[in-house]
Amino acid sequence: MPFYHKLGKIPSKRHVQFRKDDGSLYAEQLFGTIGFDGMSTNSYHEQRPTQVKAILNQYSVAPKVAKSNNMQSYRFRGFQIKPENDYLESRKAVLTNSDCTIILAAPKQSTKDYFYKNTDADEVVFVHKGTGKLRTHLGNLDFKYGDYLVIPRGIIYKLDFDTEDNRLFIVESNRPVYTPKRYRNWFGQLLEHSPFCERDLRQPYELETNNEFGDFLIKVKKQNDIFDMVYASHPFDVVGYDGFNYPYAFSIHDFEPITGRIHQPPPVHQTFETDAFVICSFVPRLYDYHPDSIPAPYNHSNIDSDEVLYYVDGDFMSRNDIDAGHISLHPAGIPHGPHPGATERSIGQVKTDELAVMVDTFKPLQVTEEALKIADEDYYKSWLE
Repeated sequence: MPFYHKLGKIPSKRHVQFRKDDGSLYAEQLFGTIGFDGMSTNSYHEQRPTQVKAILNQYSVAPKVAKSNNMQSYRFRGFQIKPENDYLESRKAVLTNSDCTIILAAPKQSTKDYFYKNTDADEVVFVHKGTGKLRTHLGNLDFKYGDYLVIPRGIIYKLDFDTEDNRLFIVESNRPVYTPKRYRNWFGQLLEHSPFCERDLRQPYELETNNEFGDFLIKVKKQNDIFDMVYASHPFDVVGYDGFNYPYAFSIHDFEPITGRIHQPPPVHQTFETDAFVICSFVPRLYDYHPDSIPAPYNHSNIDSDEVLYYVDGDFMSRNDIDAGHISLHPAGIPHGPHPGATERSIGQVKTDELAVMVDTFKPLQVTEEALKIADEDYYKSWLE
C-alpha cells in the first residue's frame, strides 16, 4: 500500500492560501479515491485543472468478446501481437470480465501528441521489454525490464520509450489495487515476513511544472469509451503535492521468494491484491528441501477462480513447450496441473530460474477476438499422455 509522499513545494496546512510570487493563488486539487474515504493526494497547480475548451471525439475501446462463457484451457502466444506506433492503439485486450481487463501491448513510439487518463481503472503495467520514463502530473518514474508500474485511476500520464522494442503486460483493475493485507499491519506498514517492503517501492522523483496555455489533448477513458478532451492549460503544472495517492514502481526482481520444505501454494507469491483478483510474481528461487519433495505443483482444481500465467523468462518447469510472452489460461471449474513428465523432471532439482506474472480472478474471464488471433486451440489436449 503506498505510504506518505511529498514532492515539490506545499503550504503548511491543507485548504489555506498558497500564493505565487505575484500574489495570485495556486489552484489546490484534492485527488482522492472512494469518495473522501480512500487514499488521496493534495496537489497545487499553476492554473485551474478544470479548463476544458472542447470535446472533439468519443469512441469505444471496449474489448470485443469472442467467448463469453469459456471452459477451455488456452495458450496465447503474446509476442505475436504486432507492434504499433501509438501507445493506445497498441493495447490489445485479450481477457476481460467486469472487474479487470488483461491487455498486451507492443508500442514502438513514445506518447507525443496527447496525454492519457484512465478514469475507469487502476493500471498495473508490467514491463517485459523496454526502458524509459513514465511521466505523470504527479511526477516521473524511470522504468526498465521487470518493473511493475502501478498507476492509480485518474492519473494523467505519458510513456516515453528509449527504443522501439517494447512489450507490456497490462492489468486494468476496476477495483483499487493494494499490496496484500496479510503483509501489512493495522497502520499499513509492510511487515517483517513480507516478500518486499517500502524500500523496494519507487516513488515519483521529479515534477515537470509547466505554466502554459494552449490546446492540450487529454484522451480520457470512461466506461470503455475514449473522450478526446482539449484543455486550456498544460496538465503537468503541479508545483507540489503530498499524500498517499500517486503512481509508483516495483521491480519483480526485488520480490523475495518464500520457500519451504515442501511445495508452497501460489499465495506466497502474491504481490498485489484487489477484492476481485490477485497478482502474483514467480521469481528465481530455491526448490523445496524435504528429502522426498516434489518441486512441481500438484494438480489442483480451479473451482472459484480463473488462473492466468504470463511467462516472462527462464525455465517453466511445470509446462512443456512454453516460451517467453506466452499466456496460459486455466478456467474455473476444472482441474489443471503439470504437463506429462514435468513432475518426474522436477524431482531432485534444487532451483528454478523462472520468471512469470500470475493473475487469478474470482469471476470468469471472457476470451476476446484479439486473444483468439494468437491462441493455441489444441493446448487443452496437452495433458494427454
